[in-house]
Amino acid sequence: MHVTDISDPDYFHKVVDCQLACPAHTPVPEYIRLIADGRYADAYMINWYSNVFPGVLGRTCDRPCEPACRRVRVEVNNGEKPEPVAICRLKRVAADYKTDIRHRLPKAAAQKLGKRIACVGAGPASLTVARDLLPLGYDVTIFDSDPKAGGFIRSQIPRFRLPESVIDEEVGYILDLGVQWHGGQHIDSLKGLLEQDYDAVFIGCGAPRGRDLDMPGRLEASEYIHLGIDWLSSVSFEHVDQVGPRVIVLGGGNTAMDCCRSARRLGGADVKVVVRSGFEEMKASPWEKEDAQHEGIPILNYLVPKAFLHDNGKLTGMRFEKVKPEFDDSGRRKLIPTGEPDEILECDEVLLAVGQENSFPWIERDLGMEFDRWGLPLLNEQTLQSTLPNVLFGGDAAFGPKNIIWAVAHGHEAAVTIDKMLSGEDPNDRPLPAVQMISQKMGIHEWSYDNAIDPDERNKVPWAPSEKTLNNIGVEVELGFDPEMARREAARCLNCDAQTVFAGNKCIECDACVDICPMDSISFVEDGTEADLRTRLTAPALNLTQDLYIGGDLKTGRVMVKDEDVCLHCGLCAERCPTGAWDMQKFFLEMTHAGPSCRPSGRKAT
Repeated sequence: MHVTDISDPDYFHKVVDCQLACPAHTPVPEYIRLIADGRYADAYMINWYSNVFPGVLGRTCDRPCEPACRRVRVEVNNGEKPEPVAICRLKRVAADYKTDIRHRLPKAAAQKLGKRIACVGAGPASLTVARDLLPLGYDVTIFDSDPKAGGFIRSQIPRFRLPESVIDEEVGYILDLGVQWHGGQHIDSLKGLLEQDYDAVFIGCGAPRGRDLDMPGRLEASEYIHLGIDWLSSVSFEHVDQVGPRVIVLGGGNTAMDCCRSARRLGGADVKVVVRSGFEEMKASPWEKEDAQHEGIPILNYLVPKAFLHDNGKLTGMRFEKVKPEFDDSGRRKLIPTGEPDEILECDEVLLAVGQENSFPWIERDLGMEFDRWGLPLLNEQTLQSTLPNVLFGGDAAFGPKNIIWAVAHGHEAAVTIDKMLSGEDPNDRPLPAVQMISQKMGIHEWSYDNAIDPDERNKVPWAPSEKTLNNIGVEVELGFDPEMARREAARCLNCDAQTVFAGNKCIECDACVDICPMDSISFVEDGTEADLRTRLTAPALNLTQDLYIGGDLKTGRVMVKDEDVCLHCGLCAERCPTGAWDMQKFFLEMTHAGPSCRPSGRKAT
């Protein structure tokens, strides 16, 4: 095996699992430590630079970081399934308790570059593009058919999950940079927009069309059947303020969960969610399903809708076929009828949340832009450019519905592309991230971070009383952590960015680190192939997706092998080492955004 090249920025990035899993690569352990110290504004700014909307995401993020949390795979908690650090809700803590940070935000550039960018849609992707480009001197104009900026953040997420004041604040930080805002202006022709001599056009209009169901009774009872995303938007803008007493929500995604919980608050005494799949197969996040059930909303599965039932156009119910899963020899699942009689569910209204689709009727097909068979633009997945290089896509408009944090990541990448393209550079030459490695040694056996490892249970976010939240759609359900709960939860972080760095030329092979390691993750063995080494370690390294750290320069010719998968980053190896061959170094990775650091001359500091 080759000695590990820890100068490669991707190596330790992969070890900080939460940061790697975040599409915007937010430095999670760094901001959690700041929260533990009560430095909320500093924690907020680290988030703001990476993910742009800390207050919004601290309430609504899909949390790809949390399943990646190291605690999930290294902790044993009385036989219970270990739970990750509440990374998302700690992000909200930084937003809730920060002081005024406006003086720390970038300013609009005094000197303009004479380059004009148009953004179609005012969602998180477009706002991120504007946030990155305005301080550089670009002129950015954003168009949206809604009167207020925010896109689906504002129109699709209910106020009991995300107060409008949070949206106004964080969207306002970007608009105040000098965005030329055209709210309430619908773009109906890309050709017409390109004729206005914009240097680049970014399309971040989301996936605005909900999927419908063409079934018997759909046309006759249409007055009582609504597309979920359109209905949520009508609720957000207060065009809808009540619903019938019996409501069926069709669909198993997060939109369906928002629909059913909203309907419960608007007068739906009997609200049901119906899905054709099994409960575990639903696309909704586990916590979204739990929240709906906590509010008394049943989820009925393995029911396939067959017809809308009506009485002279007035909806009375729905007919469903009962199905069950069947697996073939390859493990592929299909749903087959059980043979039982169809089930009839009575209802007054139906909300369809069975999926969303991109809709680009305003993009003329004679522009030379190519689309795939699903109507999505053909894109360079790295640069987000379409087959018209000066037209870029991001967020749900690019690859179909995902979530806010992916839209932010697309916005950052699109801004890099635009900046490089309009500076005469190759947009495919992507900038490397900036990396710092700083020793945390304060003394022979002291480190500048808290490395006490305890099997503490995850702290639960308190909720407002249900008698308040279920009677008012504007009352936020989650109250968030108070400072003491936040400190306790932050202390659960294992500091995965505090890396064990090995210097083989200092090692005397005393095996003290092997003896002290609580996870048996360090071994000194004869060299071999990776497959061979993984079986000969103190504890077999079974997770092939995580690397082995190989250290050489040992006098015996052996190699040091550390399994990065289960290392607790506790620093005991470095404390025990008599020669200082082990050091704990804080790894800090910062993604390179649009600006001078994208220039080839700016790469040397990386």
